[in-house]
Amino acid sequence: MRSATKRLFPKADRWAKISLNFFMLIVAIVWLTPLWMMTIYASHDDQMIFSGSIIAHHGGQFLENFVELQSKQDFVRAIINSVIVASAGTFFGLVVSSLAGYALARFKFAGAKAIFAMIIFILAVPGIAIVIPEYVILVRYMGLSNTYFGVVLPYLANALGVFFMRQTFLALPQEIMEAAYLDGASELRIFAKIALPLVRPAMASLAIILFIACWNDYLWPLLVLTTEARQTAPIALGRLVGLNTVAWGPMMVGVTLMTIPFVTLFLLLQRQIVSGIANGAIK
Repeated sequence: MRSATKRLFPKADRWAKISLNFFMLIVAIVWLTPLWMMTIYASHDDQMIFSGSIIAHHGGQFLENFVELQSKQDFVRAIINSVIVASAGTFFGLVVSSLAGYALARFKFAGAKAIFAMIIFILAVPGIAIVIPEYVILVRYMGLSNTYFGVVLPYLANALGVFFMRQTFLALPQEIMEAAYLDGASELRIFAKIALPLVRPAMASLAIILFIACWNDYLWPLLVLTTEARQTAPIALGRLVGLNTVAWGPMMVGVTLMTIPFVTLFLLLQRQIVSGIANGAIK
């Protein structure tokens, strides 16, 4: 029926595609314009930024702004700290979320529904509400102040990741895993060799979510990390804001540099994400 409609109205179908592409182009321009302006402002001084005129070209102040940023805050070290924290939080968060989600989806045991209900409840609780208990437990009782482990540990217990992976594993055909179990494969082997390869697109999407959460987090690293040598990039940028002045040029340089790791991660996982969207559309 659909193919017959296309044959009867080929021009209408072509104009629908053109209209859709034009609309998506407008949306892309709206989303990318702030990023483009960010890179432009990173190459100008504060006087030019607040001159009142529209700036549509790059200047020659990027290196000078970076030098000023590095002199005020050791931003290269801060970026390295952020990479360490975000990478560790993303990797171990994926491990914990996938294992917990697989267990809740695969096994039937007493208390499974109560655990899942608790996860749903945690999703409804604002993260800011549990900052003080986390700080008391990790810093005062466990002595993890000014350590990477103290920053990364709360990221591992991610209720959204567990919920997301549980729903993903539930969507898998259980007959494949049951057949492997009957053939003598252990549960760990089924998880590693069968289940995980089938959910790689979902893992890629969750990796981006976890990385963004760890990379952009400001409050928790600010509470745990007490020395400038351990500060992450958001903390370093926050310290550029003074009581009377703000170094906008260096700040724009820092924000521009902070987008590079995220864009790199997205490009590396883009194929997996597109594959997951395509598979979902086919289903």
